[in-house]
Amino acid sequence: EVRLEESGGGSVQAGGSLSVSCTGSAFSSDDSDMGWYRQAPGNVCELVSIIRSDGTTYYSDPVKGRFTISRDDAKNAVYLQMNSLKYEDTARYYCAVDQPYHMGTRSNARIICSGHWGQGTQVTVSS
Repeated sequence: EVRLEESGGGSVQAGGSLSVSCTGSAFSSDDSDMGWYRQAPGNVCELVSIIRSDGTTYYSDPVKGRFTISRDDAKNAVYLQMNSLKYEDTARYYCAVDQPYHMGTRSNARIICSGHWGQGTQVTVSS
């Protein structure tokens, strides 16, 4: 089974920066979509960013211009650099992997944010 481990979360003041990382096993990342989702209590599981195997990226409107996603296929890893953090970025962040072009269209966000593949990492931004 795919296993994912997120790390790097923590508490930061608004306007600050934080970087979260994810490494996985039991999958091949070189031909996969990789990305990040987030969920705050009472909110839906929100797609944040995608990086596809060819390096193309997607960012949701709330994070455009502030977040940067990257990947290292040799390490089965995906990263998210978060700058100019806002209070509304507070959430638990989950990484994800899926078949090419499935993320953002067919990936099951509810399962991702349930912790089925990884426990996520908490990001808390104070104002």
